[in-house]
Amino acid sequence: MTKQAKKRAYDSSGRKAQAEETRHAILKAARRIFLARGYAGTTMPAIAEEAGIALDTVYAAVGKKPALMRLLVETAISGQDEVVPAEQRDYVRAIRAAPDAATKLKIYAMALGGIQPRLAPIFAVLQAAAALEPDLKALWQEISRRRAANMRLLAEDLMATGQTRPDLSLSQIADIIWSMNAPEYFLLLVEQRGWTVEEFARWLADAWTRLLLDKSGN
Repeated sequence: MTKQAKKRAYDSSGRKAQAEETRHAILKAARRIFLARGYAGTTMPAIAEEAGIALDTVYAAVGKKPALMRLLVETAISGQDEVVPAEQRDYVRAIRAAPDAATKLKIYAMALGGIQPRLAPIFAVLQAAAALEPDLKALWQEISRRRAANMRLLAEDLMATGQTRPDLSLSQIADIIWSMNAPEYFLLLVEQRGWTVEEFARWLADAWTRLLLDKSGN
């Protein structure tokens, strides 16, 4: 490799690292301000000031305020600054590889123990703003539908083990999990009732096992 090619590779790598650092600073500042002030009370100049980044750079990196809220929600679900599709997440792969339904449910419950502390507070901001902002209402509805579709896939995976209750349909299993993995459910027990995140995750695993799996041995 020539010196010029090495320099171009170095420059490209450096620019990418700088862009990632800028994006991380914006997301961190935006989350802090959205949670403190709500959606309506948050401005892009305030986020830029908090992040120590020029306002034009903020817009170039993440777009306008609705796009930034979408990014915050999606990255909270993914657990990193980049959006990771569901099928590429480690816990989803682990669920699909697990040999029995109880293990699948436990893996998912433990994963939610990591996801919901990030997601639920910012999702509450989104839900409150959805009534006033059409773009955010569409986002809230989109995520709800997507979560329901993903729970149907999980229900199919569980039923394929032959270990689910025979009196429950695929749709019922999916809807039960969907209702209990909601950010609102997490906030009810953890924020309002004072459960620890660990207690919440253990409860989900135990409750889903009792509610969804066939204990008759058939």
